[in-house]
Amino acid sequence: MKYRVLIEQDEDGVFIAECPALPGCISQGISRTEALDNIREAISGYIESLEKHGEPIPPAITEELLEV
Repeated sequence: MKYRVLIEQDEDGVFIAECPALPGCISQGISRTEALDNIREAISGYIESLEKHGEPIPPAITEELLEV
């Protein structure tokens, strides 16, 4: 499954990664790569928890890139 992840660098230089489709699913890292690795793990854990509790899993994204 694919989920959109937003990455921002905070005032201390730490990269914050968030998955908007999964409320509260946020992670961080000292580099973009580390933040992506950490959010990937967080997303997996989040989905496992949803499955364990019989909750619906948000659908994967479908996205198009358009050049204008």
